[in-house]
Amino acid sequence: MEALPGVPRSVSRPEINLEKIKEKLVKQGVQPTPRILHNLRMKEIQKFNRRQAKEAEKLPPPPSAAQQQEIKEESDFQLIKSEYKRFRNSIRNRERVRLVGEPWERLEKLRLKELASESMGHDGPGLNTKHLKDLGDIIERDTEKFSWILDNDIELSEEWHEEDDKKWAPKQRSETEAIKLLIDRLSGTEMSSKDWKFTRIMRFSGLQFTEKQMLRILEGLRNKGQWKNALSVVEWVYSSKEHRHSRSRFVYTKLLSVFGRCRKPREALQLFNMMRRDPHIYPDMAAYHSLAVTLGQAGLVKELISIVNSLKEGSMIGNTKRRRNPVLEPDIVIFNAVLNACVSTCQWKGVSWVFQQLRKNSLRPNGATFGLAMEVMLKSGKYDLVHEYFEKMKRTGEVKALTYKVLVRAFWEEAKVDEAVEAVRDMERRGIVGAASVYYELARCLCFHGRWQEAILEINRLESIHPRKPLAVTFTGLVMSALDGGHFRDCIALYDYSKKRIAPNTGLINAMLKVYGKNDMFLEAKALFEETIRGDSSSQTTEETDDSSPKADAYTFRSMLETSATALQWEYFEYVYKEMILAGYGIDPRKQCSLLVKASIVGKLHLLEHTFEAMLEDGQIPPAPFFTEMACQAISKLNYERAMNIISTMGFAPFQVSFREWLDFFERNRDRIPETCLIELRSKLIDHHIASEATPLNFSKALDFFLDSYGNATPNSASLVASTLEVSYSAKTNFGSRTGAPDYDSVTEVSEFDAGDQHEELFDSESTALATKIEGFESDEPGALSAYEILEIWNTS
Repeated sequence: MEALPGVPRSVSRPEINLEKIKEKLVKQGVQPTPRILHNLRMKEIQKFNRRQAKEAEKLPPPPSAAQQQEIKEESDFQLIKSEYKRFRNSIRNRERVRLVGEPWERLEKLRLKELASESMGHDGPGLNTKHLKDLGDIIERDTEKFSWILDNDIELSEEWHEEDDKKWAPKQRSETEAIKLLIDRLSGTEMSSKDWKFTRIMRFSGLQFTEKQMLRILEGLRNKGQWKNALSVVEWVYSSKEHRHSRSRFVYTKLLSVFGRCRKPREALQLFNMMRRDPHIYPDMAAYHSLAVTLGQAGLVKELISIVNSLKEGSMIGNTKRRRNPVLEPDIVIFNAVLNACVSTCQWKGVSWVFQQLRKNSLRPNGATFGLAMEVMLKSGKYDLVHEYFEKMKRTGEVKALTYKVLVRAFWEEAKVDEAVEAVRDMERRGIVGAASVYYELARCLCFHGRWQEAILEINRLESIHPRKPLAVTFTGLVMSALDGGHFRDCIALYDYSKKRIAPNTGLINAMLKVYGKNDMFLEAKALFEETIRGDSSSQTTEETDDSSPKADAYTFRSMLETSATALQWEYFEYVYKEMILAGYGIDPRKQCSLLVKASIVGKLHLLEHTFEAMLEDGQIPPAPFFTEMACQAISKLNYERAMNIISTMGFAPFQVSFREWLDFFERNRDRIPETCLIELRSKLIDHHIASEATPLNFSKALDFFLDSYGNATPNSASLVASTLEVSYSAKTNFGSRTGAPDYDSVTEVSEFDAGDQHEELFDSESTALATKIEGFESDEPGALSAYEILEIWNTS
């Protein structure tokens, strides 16, 4: 059979399976004779040829000889063009000289171009310097006026301009690229809308600042947490002449959401009140929702209630004509925000007010409403009301999985562990898909009450629902709950079990260090700490780092410092301190201050001095115990000059050490500082000029008092002397208040009364009367001073 006319015969032949054709004929009840098979085979060939012809029609016709020649010439031209570009670029990079003319032009033509360019004043990339001196003289005469020309604080990158050096127009960008570039430039700094640099950035963006563009800009700044720049953008745009009368309510509502994302409730409330003053941008329901959620997260209940009242009134601020919009009514979102505010402030009475308002407005509470009400009662300790609201929720059919978390927590605080387990089983029987937080809360409750084996079963259920947080975080919470419950052996058992299933992370190791430290298990803490340090150092030396291996952080070192100090392992304390400094971490003086003082007492003064100098380099003020310990060490080493310098320096610190605290200092360090050292220090203080501040003067008075009275008094009379001194201070303070004198501190009062001769008689009479009142407190021991003698010594000193 011939092929179709006009179609070239196909080279490939179709593959025809005769056996398959025979089977098909037999199934249909036809005898497969050779003639039938031949006809069927020829039909398949015809189908194949027709299919090939259709595909050939879709293909473009083959190029002619002329077209092939044109394609070859075009490819050769592109090759030569690319080689020429590479040549020119290499010349530019090497010599930085701009070529004039083209290679195929004659030299006479290039000369004519040079002569013509001299009259135009521009030759290549250089500038004509003829009038630059005159321009410089003009700028120098009025520098302030032209300072913006010489300012280079904002460096515009090359991407702002065209590649051609002669054109300085901004590069044409798409709207998305321009918005992204503007957000990146604004995120790098914080400027107000009145700053000229901010204006320059906004104008160079090339945007028209339509409503859609403004919403996208605010969304980008919201994701980066730049609420100040978002406010500056809105103020700058809507203060310009072009957009002054086209302010958008939706833009201001978006700005409210930016404030809410950045946790700025006060700024959001100010913006909302500003919107209420303007009828063009009067807030709609979305603005009320955004503000209510922000105030609810901040716990501002009073402000939220005022917002609800203003929503009911529907009136504008500052407008005498009160108007009401019947569409704007408080809905369930706003009342849920009120409940959310009551959670942080524990105002459980606000829950009943919210439900009353819901009934008045014919609103049905949803699952979030009951859940928040239960959380308020849980925070306030009203466990019976937690169960009551849970029963109401079950009757409405709005039970959610997260509600069971609050219920489990309530049973936990009531010490009803079996009831908590039964509540979770009831959730499963109801067909509610449990959240990971529910099983996690129940597991922590079981660990707190010493039932960690049952907690493992809850962790298995938690793992089956694919939690977001890794399993190591879950085991860390279980260990801390068992530690809070006082079951430290359960903590160790949980840690050993977790190592069989997961690789421990830094948080789990820190939790175990805390467990070992609180239970005097120094050797176990040391082994775990050194294992963590070795893993960290090995991961840093190898090229392929393992992200799963735990790395020691600041809390790891600080926990080991506390453990070493508790176990009195001061040599290892110094080793941990050095490792922490080499790792780039520092001491937290608020928490580790006492540890360094104890280390200094046992001979590790250099650690305290290192922390002292590091804090000064960082611009921080070291705490008072650092100064007093360094002064004590200097006195014990007979370095009186250093001790007096330290005490004088304390006078300029933002804290003060009172007279009583200095007396406690001398009494506490009686064994470390001999009496002979204190006597010699007092003689040095007479010749040394100390600062006339409260702390140095209190030190001097306390030293005199300690040497004059404590040297002859027994240790049992220490409280008597301190109480007598306080009574004498209160007498002088009361005398100063009666005479109209200012109420100074102890040192200032003493200096003022000693300096004034006109008050001597009155003070002596007060002292005598006071001494007669406290004669009953005198010690009967031999050699002890009476209260009257103590006051006489104080007056004469």
